[in-house]
Amino acid sequence: MKLHSLFLAAAGLILAQLNLSAHCQIPCGIYNDDVVFGELMTDVTTIEKSMNQINALSEDLDENPHQLVRWINNKEAHAQKIQDTMSAYFLAQRIKLDLKDSDGDKYYKLVSLAHKITVLAMKCKQTTDLENVKALHDALHEFQTTYSG
Repeated sequence: MKLHSLFLAAAGLILAQLNLSAHCQIPCGIYNDDVVFGELMTDVTTIEKSMNQINALSEDLDENPHQLVRWINNKEAHAQKIQDTMSAYFLAQRIKLDLKDSDGDKYYKLVSLAHKITVLAMKCKQTTDLENVKALHDALHEFQTTYSG
């Protein structure tokens, strides 16, 4: 019985670590929008740095292929974090459905920008084109301005 409990505890810890970046969907009140926006901008900066490193390391693929793979994985992870935050935090929790009735223009703009950000994060996964990072940064800035205004 002890081994079974130990296994369940270990599985719980592993699962908890996998979901650390997710935002709870109970009204916990722990997350702060400014902190979340800061994390999103850090993700964008990290994607940009990763792309620059990938481009530099790609010039000589025989030199350090393992480091190249690590930078690719890093870029992918931060783009996915942006997608997850837009979905689980903003779309599921922060952009309220009743905003559609009280300020439809703002509601539709926020939803449209959230979709745009999600697609741009996907484009950052697919390429090392720094124009995608710039567009993502600009869209996040516009989203934050609209959201806070």
